[in-house]
Amino acid sequence: MTDTDRRTDAATSRPLGALYAGNARSVMLRGWQATRSTNWLVVVSGFFEPIFYLLSMGLGLGALVGTITTESGQEVPYAAFIAPALLAVAAMNGAIYDSTWNVFFKMQFAKLYEGMLSTSLGPLDVALGEISLALLRGALYATGFLVVMQALGLNLSWWALLALPAVLLIAFGFASVGMAVTSFMKTFQQMDWITFLLLPMFLFSATFYPLSVYPQPIQYVIQALPLWHGVELVRGLTTGQVEPALLWHVLYYLVMILLGLIVTTRRLRTLFLD
Repeated sequence: MTDTDRRTDAATSRPLGALYAGNARSVMLRGWQATRSTNWLVVVSGFFEPIFYLLSMGLGLGALVGTITTESGQEVPYAAFIAPALLAVAAMNGAIYDSTWNVFFKMQFAKLYEGMLSTSLGPLDVALGEISLALLRGALYATGFLVVMQALGLNLSWWALLALPAVLLIAFGFASVGMAVTSFMKTFQQMDWITFLLLPMFLFSATFYPLSVYPQPIQYVIQALPLWHGVELVRGLTTGQVEPALLWHVLYYLVMILLGLIVTTRRLRTLFLD
Protein backbone atom coordinates (compact mmCIF):
# COMPACT_ATOMS: atom_id res chain seq x y z
CA MET A 1 0.00 0.00 0.00
CA THR A 2 1.39 3.41 -0.98
CA ASP A 3 1.56 6.50 1.24
CA THR A 4 -1.26 8.06 -0.78
CA ASP A 5 -3.48 5.05 -0.15
CA ARG A 6 -2.74 5.18 3.57
CA ARG A 7 -3.63 8.89 3.71
CA THR A 8 -6.85 8.21 1.81
CA ASP A 9 -7.84 5.37 4.16
CA ALA A 10 -7.05 7.52 7.21
CA ALA A 11 -9.08 10.39 5.84
CA THR A 12 -12.16 8.29 5.11
CA SER A 13 -12.06 6.77 8.60
CA ARG A 14 -12.25 10.20 10.31
CA PRO A 15 -15.59 11.83 11.15
CA LEU A 16 -14.90 14.85 8.91
CA GLY A 17 -13.10 12.83 6.26
CA ALA A 18 -10.36 14.69 4.44
CA LEU A 19 -11.27 18.01 6.06
CA TYR A 20 -9.89 17.45 9.56
CA ALA A 21 -7.24 15.17 11.02
CA GLY A 22 -7.39 16.52 14.56
CA ASN A 23 -3.82 17.83 14.38
CA ALA A 24 -4.17 21.61 14.14
CA ARG A 25 -1.72 21.87 17.04
CA SER A 26 1.21 20.86 14.82
CA VAL A 27 0.40 23.68 12.38
CA MET A 28 0.29 26.21 15.21
CA LEU A 29 3.53 24.97 16.80
CA ARG A 30 5.34 25.09 13.47
CA GLY A 31 4.22 28.69 12.95
CA TRP A 32 5.16 29.68 16.49
CA GLN A 33 8.67 28.26 16.16
CA ALA A 34 9.16 30.07 12.85
CA THR A 35 7.91 33.35 14.32
CA ARG A 36 10.08 33.01 17.41
CA SER A 37 13.22 32.43 15.37
CA THR A 38 12.74 35.02 12.61
CA ASN A 39 10.00 37.55 13.34
CA TRP A 40 10.11 38.05 17.10
CA LEU A 41 11.13 41.72 16.80
CA VAL A 42 8.08 42.46 14.63
CA VAL A 43 5.84 40.77 17.19
CA VAL A 44 7.35 42.72 20.08
CA SER A 45 7.11 46.05 18.26
CA GLY A 46 3.38 45.56 17.71
CA PHE A 47 2.87 45.36 21.46
CA PHE A 48 3.99 48.96 22.05
CA GLU A 49 1.77 50.70 19.48
CA PRO A 50 -1.45 50.79 21.59
CA ILE A 51 0.58 51.72 24.67
CA PHE A 52 1.98 54.76 22.88
CA TYR A 53 -1.57 55.74 21.88
CA LEU A 54 -2.70 55.37 25.47
CA LEU A 55 0.13 57.48 26.86
CA SER A 56 -0.24 60.25 24.28
CA MET A 57 -4.03 60.35 23.87
CA GLY A 58 -5.27 58.98 27.18
CA LEU A 59 -2.84 60.59 29.60
CA GLY A 60 -1.63 63.51 27.51
CA LEU A 61 -4.80 64.71 25.78
CA GLY A 62 -6.88 63.24 28.59
CA ALA A 63 -5.58 65.89 30.98
CA LEU A 64 -7.32 68.49 28.78
CA VAL A 65 -10.47 66.49 28.03
CA GLY A 66 -11.25 65.45 31.61
CA THR A 67 -14.15 63.02 31.80
CA ILE A 68 -16.30 61.42 29.09
CA THR A 69 -19.94 60.41 29.38
CA THR A 70 -20.47 56.90 28.04
CA GLU A 71 -23.56 55.73 26.14
CA SER A 72 -25.10 54.50 29.41
CA GLY A 73 -24.60 57.87 31.08
CA GLN A 74 -21.60 56.98 33.25
CA GLU A 75 -18.82 59.54 33.53
CA VAL A 76 -15.31 58.09 33.32
CA PRO A 77 -11.85 59.62 32.89
CA TYR A 78 -10.87 59.96 29.25
CA ALA A 79 -7.94 57.55 29.70
CA ALA A 80 -10.31 54.92 31.14
CA PHE A 81 -12.64 55.54 28.18
CA ILE A 82 -10.12 54.90 25.42
CA ALA A 83 -8.01 52.24 27.20
CA PRO A 84 -10.51 49.38 26.66
CA ALA A 85 -10.93 50.47 23.05
CA LEU A 86 -7.18 50.30 22.54
CA LEU A 87 -7.22 46.88 24.23
CA ALA A 88 -9.69 45.66 21.60
CA VAL A 89 -7.52 47.25 18.90
CA ALA A 90 -4.45 45.44 20.26
CA ALA A 91 -6.28 42.11 20.01
CA MET A 92 -7.46 42.95 16.49
CA ASN A 93 -4.03 44.01 15.25
CA GLY A 94 -2.22 41.01 16.68
CA ALA A 95 -4.74 38.62 15.15
CA ILE A 96 -5.25 40.31 11.80
CA TYR A 97 -1.59 40.71 10.86
CA ASP A 98 -0.80 37.06 11.52
CA SER A 99 -3.87 35.84 9.68
CA THR A 100 -3.38 38.08 6.64
CA TRP A 101 0.19 38.98 5.68
CA ASN A 102 1.79 35.87 7.17
CA VAL A 103 -0.84 33.64 5.61
CA PHE A 104 -0.53 35.46 2.27
CA PHE A 105 3.21 34.81 2.15
CA LYS A 106 2.82 31.15 3.10
CA MET A 107 0.08 30.67 0.55
CA GLN A 108 1.43 32.57 -2.44
CA PHE A 109 5.22 32.36 -2.09
CA ALA A 110 6.36 29.69 0.36
CA LYS A 111 3.70 27.26 -0.94
CA LEU A 112 3.61 25.92 2.59
CA TYR A 113 -0.01 24.81 2.59
CA GLU A 114 0.45 22.64 -0.47
CA GLY A 115 3.05 20.65 1.45
CA MET A 116 0.88 20.46 4.56
CA LEU A 117 -2.16 19.24 2.67
CA SER A 118 -0.14 16.56 0.92
CA THR A 119 0.18 14.90 4.34
CA SER A 120 -2.61 13.60 6.55
CA LEU A 121 -3.54 17.17 7.53
CA GLY A 122 -6.83 18.52 6.26
CA PRO A 123 -7.80 22.10 5.36
CA LEU A 124 -9.59 22.55 8.69
CA ASP A 125 -6.37 21.56 10.51
CA VAL A 126 -4.49 24.26 8.60
CA ALA A 127 -7.22 26.84 9.18
CA LEU A 128 -7.48 26.15 12.92
CA GLY A 129 -3.70 26.01 13.31
CA GLU A 130 -3.06 29.33 11.60
CA ILE A 131 -5.99 31.01 13.32
CA SER A 132 -4.78 29.70 16.68
CA LEU A 133 -1.35 31.19 15.98
CA ALA A 134 -2.95 34.55 15.22
CA LEU A 135 -5.08 34.17 18.34
CA LEU A 136 -1.95 33.58 20.41
CA ARG A 137 -0.37 36.78 19.12
CA GLY A 138 -3.52 38.74 19.85
CA ALA A 139 -3.65 37.24 23.34
CA LEU A 140 -0.06 38.27 24.06
CA TYR A 141 -0.75 41.86 23.01
CA ALA A 142 -3.97 42.00 25.01
CA THR A 143 -2.49 40.48 28.17
CA GLY A 144 0.40 42.92 28.20
CA PHE A 145 -1.93 45.86 27.62
CA LEU A 146 -4.26 44.70 30.42
CA VAL A 147 -1.31 44.70 32.81
CA VAL A 148 -0.49 48.28 31.78
CA MET A 149 -4.12 49.30 32.31
CA GLN A 150 -4.12 47.77 35.78
CA ALA A 151 -0.87 49.51 36.68
CA LEU A 152 -2.34 52.86 35.61
CA GLY A 153 -5.58 52.27 37.51
CA LEU A 154 -7.73 52.24 34.36
CA ASN A 155 -9.67 49.06 35.16
CA LEU A 156 -12.64 50.51 37.04
CA SER A 157 -14.39 47.25 37.93
CA TRP A 158 -13.70 43.65 38.89
CA TRP A 159 -15.57 42.75 35.71
CA ALA A 160 -12.30 43.66 33.97
CA LEU A 161 -11.13 40.13 34.80
CA LEU A 162 -13.44 38.99 31.98
CA ALA A 163 -11.79 41.37 29.54
CA LEU A 164 -9.13 38.80 28.69
CA PRO A 165 -11.63 36.13 27.52
CA ALA A 166 -13.42 38.93 25.67
CA VAL A 167 -10.32 39.99 23.75
CA LEU A 168 -9.56 36.36 22.93
CA LEU A 169 -13.01 36.19 21.36
CA ILE A 170 -12.27 39.38 19.43
CA ALA A 171 -8.91 38.05 18.24
CA PHE A 172 -10.51 34.76 17.19
CA GLY A 173 -13.16 36.58 15.17
CA PHE A 174 -10.69 38.81 13.32
CA ALA A 175 -8.23 35.97 12.75
CA SER A 176 -10.81 33.67 11.20
CA VAL A 177 -12.25 36.37 8.93
CA GLY A 178 -8.78 37.69 8.11
CA MET A 179 -7.59 34.31 6.88
CA ALA A 180 -10.79 33.81 4.91
CA VAL A 181 -10.33 37.16 3.13
CA THR A 182 -6.64 36.50 2.50
CA SER A 183 -7.46 33.24 0.72
CA PHE A 184 -8.96 35.34 -2.11
CA MET A 185 -5.96 37.68 -2.43
CA LYS A 186 -3.46 37.24 -5.26
CA THR A 187 -1.19 40.30 -5.17
CA PHE A 188 0.36 42.69 -2.66
CA GLN A 189 -1.77 45.50 -4.11
CA GLN A 190 -4.90 43.59 -3.14
CA MET A 191 -3.53 43.04 0.36
CA ASP A 192 -3.25 46.82 0.78
CA TRP A 193 -7.04 46.92 0.90
CA ILE A 194 -6.90 45.26 4.31
CA THR A 195 -4.85 48.14 5.74
CA PHE A 196 -7.13 50.58 3.95
CA LEU A 197 -10.16 49.12 5.75
CA LEU A 198 -8.52 48.70 9.15
CA LEU A 199 -7.42 52.33 9.56
CA PRO A 200 -10.85 54.00 9.36
CA MET A 201 -12.36 51.21 11.45
CA PHE A 202 -9.73 51.92 14.11
CA LEU A 203 -10.41 55.65 14.07
CA PHE A 204 -14.20 55.65 13.91
CA SER A 205 -15.35 52.65 16.00
CA ALA A 206 -16.03 54.88 19.02
CA THR A 207 -12.39 54.35 19.89
CA PHE A 208 -11.60 57.94 20.87
CA TYR A 209 -15.07 59.51 20.94
CA PRO A 210 -18.53 58.38 22.07
CA LEU A 211 -20.82 57.09 19.37
CA SER A 212 -23.25 59.97 20.02
CA VAL A 213 -20.89 62.56 18.49
CA TYR A 214 -21.52 61.16 15.01
CA PRO A 215 -24.61 61.87 12.87
CA GLN A 216 -27.31 59.21 13.10
CA PRO A 217 -26.67 57.67 9.64
CA ILE A 218 -22.96 57.34 10.45
CA GLN A 219 -23.82 55.70 13.75
CA TYR A 220 -25.59 52.90 11.92
CA VAL A 221 -22.51 52.28 9.78
CA ILE A 222 -20.22 52.26 12.83
CA GLN A 223 -22.49 49.81 14.66
CA ALA A 224 -22.09 47.37 11.79
CA LEU A 225 -18.29 47.35 12.14
CA PRO A 226 -16.76 44.40 14.00
CA LEU A 227 -14.33 46.55 15.97
CA TRP A 228 -17.17 48.64 17.42
CA HIS A 229 -18.68 45.50 18.92
CA GLY A 230 -15.31 44.61 20.42
CA VAL A 231 -14.80 48.10 21.83
CA GLU A 232 -18.26 48.13 23.42
CA LEU A 233 -17.79 44.66 24.88
CA VAL A 234 -14.43 45.40 26.50
CA ARG A 235 -15.43 48.91 27.58
CA GLY A 236 -18.51 47.54 29.31
CA LEU A 237 -16.40 45.07 31.27
CA THR A 238 -13.57 47.40 32.30
CA THR A 239 -15.94 50.18 33.38
CA GLY A 240 -18.41 47.88 35.12
CA GLN A 241 -21.31 48.61 32.74
CA VAL A 242 -22.32 44.98 32.42
CA GLU A 243 -25.71 44.63 30.75
CA PRO A 244 -27.53 41.88 28.82
CA ALA A 245 -26.84 43.90 25.64
CA LEU A 246 -23.19 42.78 25.85
CA LEU A 247 -24.34 39.31 24.78
CA TRP A 248 -25.20 40.70 21.35
CA HIS A 249 -21.57 41.67 20.90
CA VAL A 250 -20.53 38.14 21.90
CA LEU A 251 -22.98 36.69 19.39
CA TYR A 252 -21.60 38.95 16.66
CA TYR A 253 -18.13 37.50 17.14
CA LEU A 254 -19.36 33.93 17.35
CA VAL A 255 -20.96 34.40 13.94
CA MET A 256 -17.71 35.92 12.64
CA ILE A 257 -15.74 32.92 13.86
CA LEU A 258 -18.15 30.40 12.34
CA LEU A 259 -18.31 32.13 8.95
CA GLY A 260 -14.55 32.65 8.87
CA LEU A 261 -13.81 28.99 9.58
CA ILE A 262 -16.30 27.79 6.98
CA VAL A 263 -15.00 30.09 4.23
CA THR A 264 -11.33 29.42 5.04
CA THR A 265 -11.79 25.65 5.04
CA ARG A 266 -13.65 25.68 1.75
CA ARG A 267 -11.11 27.99 0.11
CA LEU A 268 -8.14 25.86 1.19
CA ARG A 269 -9.88 22.77 -0.10
CA THR A 270 -10.67 24.47 -3.42
CA LEU A 271 -7.17 25.88 -3.86
CA PHE A 272 -5.10 22.84 -2.91
CA LEU A 273 -7.23 19.71 -2.97
CA ASP A 274 -9.83 19.96 -5.74
